[in-house]
Amino acid sequence: MASNLSPVFAYVVIYVKDVPKSVAFYAKAFGHTVRRLDESHRWGELESGNTTIAFTPIHQHETDDLTGAVHTSPSSRERPPVEVCFIYSDVDAAYKRAVENGAVAVSEPELKEWGQKVGYVRDIDGNVVRMGSHVKPPK
Repeated sequence: MASNLSPVFAYVVIYVKDVPKSVAFYAKAFGHTVRRLDESHRWGELESGNTTIAFTPIHQHETDDLTGAVHTSPSSRERPPVEVCFIYSDVDAAYKRAVENGAVAVSEPELKEWGQKVGYVRDIDGNVVRMGSHVKPPK
């Protein structure tokens, strides 16, 4: 009897300083719908297609001792080894909304050589968020 071990990508967890504040920020700046914010304010989720964007505190006793402490970048010249990417049909309008709602502008949207329009911002915790269009298929 063979088992099915094909994974389904379910969550991206972003470690943040203030879960309710980050959930509200992502909903307003990037246009996500809040799925839930638990009563402890230690877990929040946003709707994002087939994958859930989840938020949890940077430091928590459940995981710090188990998997290690989360390290944050000490300066704006460094960043975590992961970035969050969102696809929009109108990247310019989405970028403008994000910046107007508290995202820190890094690089305005521009057409890249691989056929995607891309702009970058930082969220309220300093995480890099890529805002892009769908990549056009090669001709």
